[in-house]
Amino acid sequence: QWEARNPGIDVRRTDIPWGAVEQKLLAAVFARTAPDVVNLNPKFAAQLASRGGLLNLDEHVSPDERDRYLEGAWQASTGPMGTFGIPWYLTSRITLVNGELLAAAGYRQPPTRWQDLPAFAEAVKQATGRHALFVSVAPEDSAEILESFVQMGVQLLDEQKRAAFDTPAGRRAFAFWTDLYRRGLLPREVVSQGHRRAIELYQSGDLALLSTSAASLNSIRTNAPAVAARTRVAPPLTGPDGSANVAVMNLAVLQQSDQPEEAVDFALFLTNPANQYDFAKASGTLPSAAEAMVALRQDLRQAQQRLNPEDDVTAQELSAQEASLDALESARVLVPADPEIKQLQAVIYNHLQQAMLGQLSPEDAVEAAATAWNRHVQQ
Repeated sequence: QWEARNPGIDVRRTDIPWGAVEQKLLAAVFARTAPDVVNLNPKFAAQLASRGGLLNLDEHVSPDERDRYLEGAWQASTGPMGTFGIPWYLTSRITLVNGELLAAAGYRQPPTRWQDLPAFAEAVKQATGRHALFVSVAPEDSAEILESFVQMGVQLLDEQKRAAFDTPAGRRAFAFWTDLYRRGLLPREVVSQGHRRAIELYQSGDLALLSTSAASLNSIRTNAPAVAARTRVAPPLTGPDGSANVAVMNLAVLQQSDQPEEAVDFALFLTNPANQYDFAKASGTLPSAAEAMVALRQDLRQAQQRLNPEDDVTAQELSAQEASLDALESARVLVPADPEIKQLQAVIYNHLQQAMLGQLSPEDAVEAAATAWNRHVQQ
């Protein structure tokens, strides 16, 4: 469709394995053979933008065009360098619940706020000997604990990129996770293994809660049908204000593109509401265009009305879709798309590990992490 409206311009699409994207794209940028439009996550896009590698879209996208998108999704690709990406598809986190462990712990509903997790984790451990959940503190893995800090009211960095987390809120967050670990309410391997281990434990029936996306249901149903049959869907764990996290994938335009206007127009075409709706239906992701979200809601309501009461699998899938859409209503990107956010995560996680393992007090760990980060910033 876009090529028909733009005669003389051919679009060539190239798929690259995600693990090779950064290396291949950087090599192409240096060789000046990079594509005009690239599909990236905000963290890597921010790194490129900070080096002047991406077009500032504030100069190319009109206010009306911008208003098509969810505000939280748009803000995911903005920073001091301007807007460096157009949001495309989203993933929100939901909670899968082992109903058998939930009932054994004496709960009808799982906790939805971090502050209620310790009592629930204690009840699960006492009643079943199992754990409530697995949240990785491996520095190179999930940012979920970093996101939980923000949900608990912690500011990570100030405007000068210096540590802003050595505060009462930061110390409470460090103490929260340290206490859970030292009391045996988290699996011991959270300090060394990633989210994949959480899925393994849930599938083996050893976790009450799994923080994941709706897409995980299919693999759990394949790998652990008995656990899948006991699984219920619940909202994600959040802080007092109910803010959930959303993961964003965007389309960015390279600064070295010799057709920048056409590249921006193509990115806007791919992410228009109609195309986003079709992509979401085909991929199982969520759209960043508000109009496409409304259409998906309508589809969901119609599917729920047609649902056979005995079709438990479809009911579970629809419940997961609804929870994902609901989570977006209060979702935002909790951890900023800073070029050095992975380094910040490593500093915080390494010091949090030391607190969990009893090598530092939570208070000393926060102070040491802030000192280490500020030293890094000054280099």
